Amino acid sequence: MTQYKHNPALTGAARTLRKNMTKEEGVLWYSFLRKYPLRFLRQKVIDGYIVDFYCSKAKLVIELDGSQHYTEKGLLRDRVRTERIEKYNLLVLRIPNNEVNHNLAGVCDYIESVVQERLQQLEKR
Repeated sequence: MTQYKHNPALTGAARTLRKNMTKEEGVLWYSFLRKYPLRFLRQKVIDGYIVDFYCSKAKLVIELDGSQHYTEKGLLRDRVRTERIEKYNLLVLRIPNNEVNHNLAGVCDYIESVVQERLQQLEKR
C-alpha cells in the first residue's frame, strides 16, 4: 500500500491538537521542522491515527513520546500503531520527549540524517 487512508472523523481532533501542541512538539516545530527545507505537517491524519509530524517527500512520520508511551500498555499500543502506519511505506521515528528537552541539537541532527537517508533510499526505487 502506498496511498494511506485519511479518516475525516479525525480532522477536527487534529486541528485541535495543532492549536494545542505539547511543549516538546512546539520546541521541535518552531526551532527546526517549521523552516526545514522539506515540508513537514503537524498532526497529520493517517488511517485511524493522528501523527505528530509528517513529511510526504521523505515518507517519514515523527512521533514524540512522553512517559505514558513507556508503560507496558503504551509500548504495545505504539507497536501496533507503528506497524499499521508502516504498511503505507512510511518510516516511523519515535523520539522521547526528554531527548527534545535535553538534547535538541542531537534530535535535529538525527532527524536530518534520517531524512537524507530516506531520500536516497526512495530515489533508488
